Amino acid sequence: MSRRLPVYILLDTSGSMRGEPIHSVNVGLQAMLSALRQDPYALESVALSIITFDLEAREYLPLTPLADVQLQEVSSPSAGATFMGAALELLLECLERDVQKSSEDEKGDWRPLMFLMTDGSPSDLHAFRQAIPAIKQCQFGAIIACAAGPKAKQEYLLELTDRVVTLDTLDASAFTGFFKWVSASVAMGSNSAGVANDVALPPPPAEIHLVL
Repeated sequence: MSRRLPVYILLDTSGSMRGEPIHSVNVGLQAMLSALRQDPYALESVALSIITFDLEAREYLPLTPLADVQLQEVSSPSAGATFMGAALELLLECLERDVQKSSEDEKGDWRPLMFLMTDGSPSDLHAFRQAIPAIKQCQFGAIIACAAGPKAKQEYLLELTDRVVTLDTLDASAFTGFFKWVSASVAMGSNSAGVANDVALPPPPAEIHLVL
């Protein structure tokens, strides 16, 4: 089996995402998938997983080779909390189960990439902070967090990673721009896998703002 580039996307599906925002996320995910499949390096190496979190964390898409990914529509409950800490705990379980480690006889997977998007803040803040040290020990190639909309609290995301971006709005244009940028970042990661320790990110489009 060739070496894979595992890509984990963690999506906030809490009640505040219901309606246009979650519809826009679905549009953006399809745009991301379409763009990635046009990149031969990504098609050869990328394996994609999606974890959603609201009142609970769910493995919406187990780690799947890009060519085999079939996306069902992501939904959002009418109300509820944002259990971001539970999502990180589930991510740790998935990493332990999925990612192939190198051995003396065989090289394992490339360092995984992680993208987290939220329009709020962790309701389970203690669990969120408890999980962060373990996440940082997992040797990700990159951890990118997105604070979407005016109610997203970027200060919590900065505890997780220094690569935080913001979206001003929760409409289709903003999310499509974000997920296209994610696909460009993943494609860059698949091209540079094994060459650099940290994946360089492409310049973001106008609707995405880097938090410095």
